[in-house]
Amino acid sequence: MKKAILIIILLVFAVAGFFGLRFYNKYYGNNVEKEGYVLIPHKAGFKQILDSIAPYIKDRESFEAVAKDKGLDSNFKAGRYHIESGTGNTNLVNMIKAGNQTANSFRIGDFGDMYQMIGKVSKKTELDSLHFINDLDVVAKEKGYKDVEDLKKYFFIDTYNFYWTVSPREFFSKFEDQYNDFWTSERKNKEQQSGLTRDQIYALASIVYKESGGKKDEMRTIAGLYLNRYRKGMKLQSDPTVIYAINKQTNFKESIKRVLYKHLSTPSPYNTYANAGIPPGPICVVDKNSVDAVLNAENNNYIFMCADPARFGYHKFTASAEEHAVNAKAYQDWLNSKNIK
Repeated sequence: MKKAILIIILLVFAVAGFFGLRFYNKYYGNNVEKEGYVLIPHKAGFKQILDSIAPYIKDRESFEAVAKDKGLDSNFKAGRYHIESGTGNTNLVNMIKAGNQTANSFRIGDFGDMYQMIGKVSKKTELDSLHFINDLDVVAKEKGYKDVEDLKKYFFIDTYNFYWTVSPREFFSKFEDQYNDFWTSERKNKEQQSGLTRDQIYALASIVYKESGGKKDEMRTIAGLYLNRYRKGMKLQSDPTVIYAINKQTNFKESIKRVLYKHLSTPSPYNTYANAGIPPGPICVVDKNSVDAVLNAENNNYIFMCADPARFGYHKFTASAEEHAVNAKAYQDWLNSKNIK
């Protein structure tokens, strides 16, 4: 009798253990075959969610059952989700229901215009570039600007993190906050002392950035040189502005490695060989260092600069036209020797 009772108890435990293990594996056991990222749009249906996650899991049926049991078929949040090794169905479902998505990194570089920048950025968001640009166009007009291109000054070169589902307004808001934080009372005082408008500061900063190649150690010197030219009423004659003028006409499809005499007459308000004064806006997205370089420009007497073939990426500076002619010839000879056209 006792033996029979013991057998029954053992059978009960065995059955309970069997079903308990199945329950645990179904809800909490590892169901991830490989790691990756799943994109779930706002308008996704339950089948689309299943199809998106299926390549990363071992057992689609168990995931579907748990997902339905927990209401994922009617309640989910769009996003970019990281499927990690060792994760069970319950945690996968809870992650999508709670919207615990993983941010994506965005590199904002020295883009020539906003359309070029948004074209790159939107590839890492749910929205296409046209939708993004149209929404930012509305933001620009609300701020009294002509279009999205006038928002360029709000952006700084750097790497940022955003969610795949970021809206254009949310995207811009992050940069607007950074822009406002950057313009401290100290910088605003220097802005007033410079005698330049903020748009002129950004336009000069973009020239400084392009001429320096982003190297901080020459920026203040270059800024001082261009301010000297500007205040003397001279044309700035910056090659990057010519390149920008050509790029704008060709939608940034032409690569200019060497500015030639024929390029200098390119009709554009940004061409500082054809027009006196500071361009109407920046020729690229800038970094904080280049803006600070304009606000803290070096007090020098330089008027001319020329790339230094002996120090790639750096320049020779002078106040002498004769010395500049020598420097320019040396650089032109170097370009010819490298067959750069």
